Amino acid sequence: MPSPSTFSQSIPVVRDVPDPRSPADGRLQRLLAGLAHKHGVPAAQLVVHDGGRAASATAGEITAEAKFPAGSITKAFTAALAMLLVADGDLDPDDPLGEHLDGLGPQVGRPTVGQVLSHTGGLPAALGADADGGGSARRYLRACRDAGLVQPPGLGFSYSNVGYVLTGYLVEAITGMSWWEAMDTMLLGELGIEAAFVVEPGARRRTAAHVSGHAVHAATGRARPVAQTLTPAEAAAGALALSAGDLAAFGLMCCGGDGPLPADLIDLMRRPVPGAEPFGLADGWGLGLAGYRGADADWTGHDGTADGTSCHLRIDAEHGRVVALTTNGSTGSALWTDLVAALRAEGLPVGDYELPRDLARAARPAADLTGRYTNGDLEYQVDVRADGGAVLVVDGEVYPELALLRDGSFSVREPGTGRRIIGGRFLTDPATGTVSAMQAGGRVARRRRRAS
Repeated sequence: MPSPSTFSQSIPVVRDVPDPRSPADGRLQRLLAGLAHKHGVPAAQLVVHDGGRAASATAGEITAEAKFPAGSITKAFTAALAMLLVADGDLDPDDPLGEHLDGLGPQVGRPTVGQVLSHTGGLPAALGADADGGGSARRYLRACRDAGLVQPPGLGFSYSNVGYVLTGYLVEAITGMSWWEAMDTMLLGELGIEAAFVVEPGARRRTAAHVSGHAVHAATGRARPVAQTLTPAEAAAGALALSAGDLAAFGLMCCGGDGPLPADLIDLMRRPVPGAEPFGLADGWGLGLAGYRGADADWTGHDGTADGTSCHLRIDAEHGRVVALTTNGSTGSALWTDLVAALRAEGLPVGDYELPRDLARAARPAADLTGRYTNGDLEYQVDVRADGGAVLVVDGEVYPELALLRDGSFSVREPGTGRRIIGGRFLTDPATGTVSAMQAGGRVARRRRRAS
């Protein structure tokens, strides 16, 4: 086992809150405060566990116990909830959804629970107004049936909120409890986590239960509070509000620590599914946790973005290492990137996804990429002009200067900052060799027609 990082060399083993007087906490405090200031993030929390030693820090006017809207990290908790039902014998990862949920129809009922948890079920990324986010499960299930699949189950990875909403309904159908009740009593309570949600049944919102997210203007650093807009129907995919300490408690469970989930099922959550290629998000995906390559070990975890928040969790089960960050600014993901680099420089080789580099070598795309690409109600439009210039339009937002890299991925200019970023990659049909889809943000969008 590698020696502990310099952040934890002088820290005693702890089980709860780290001693804030330790030198390691002081280094973390300065690091986090500096990064929060650099990126205009009003408040942040950080917890680092390294082989049984721990350190923590906060930035801004916030306590270590404050809850942050955790966005899609909720999915990892919902997956763990489903695995508890597997442990009880009430569910099997190979069960088709339609075996437990009526009204999905023969197509949407085909994906298995394991395929849904690993985003290989072929379900759309999200549903539109037809799903009626404040309405009944029956209406949502009908909207799923009508939307169909974006690709056959098991064919490949396509990130789906819908799959985790259906997992939440699956939990309700088996337990007889609401997703909120099951999450609190079966998982959060067992981990010592006080339950907090951004939305509750009946569209109730307890804004005092969590900190406010902020939209941060990248150029000026000015932060504006924003409200959470998640609907009750989408709760199982993104409704949890958590502290960095809460995330760390979940991460330690995934390292084989105290918790209700058996080790073999934790391993199933971590183990990469063959053929699951989450380009743009991670290096692999298991039944609920993403995979990230590290210098000396494979890490797992999840990222989450809510309205004006960005949260991150990384777990190295082999060495008992956990890194948990919560931020309440839209620039929190950039803070995370800098934090990973700083922790690595201090000797903690945090696993993270590395996007393609050397974007300056990108070339102009061919005109035949022009067209409309869709995933459920999500639409991408590629327009290649006669002069070779190209843009990507995502639900009306224009990303200029689309350019191709050698591996089939493409870069664009980020509208808010002007930075050149990876936008996704084009996928070809093996039978014809022609571009049949694109994958952006892990979501596969099928090519529908060529634009005029």
